[in-house]
Amino acid sequence: MSDTTITLPEGVRLGNENLVQLTPAAGEKARALIARDQPGEFLRVAIAGGGCNGLSYKMRFTNETKRGDILVSSAGAQVLVDSKSALYLKGTVLDYSNNMIGGGFKFTNPNAKASCSCGESFNL
Repeated sequence: MSDTTITLPEGVRLGNENLVQLTPAAGEKARALIARDQPGEFLRVAIAGGGCNGLSYKMRFTNETKRGDILVSSAGAQVLVDSKSALYLKGTVLDYSNNMIGGGFKFTNPNAKASCSCGESFNL
């Protein structure tokens, strides 16, 4: 039995994949981007107002955590979600496809009542 202890930054809570889960392909792509560009050790996933359906997904790499963040380890990547976005993201799966048409990161959000065809915005 492993006795691994995770040290969280101050004000950050540990979450699990019930909040957000990366598929193996999404985790591999996130790790590859971090290794190549070194933009930050965390993938921040957030919800913002906007897009053709009222709410849109935002992603960026960062080294900074904020008080109230939830840290989820999924598919070998460290994902940060702010507490407000967590309300909208619960149960979301993030996948990645390298298809030439329609490729990239894709969100599957069980809370979304409708999504746009590009998959970047939704409404509740």
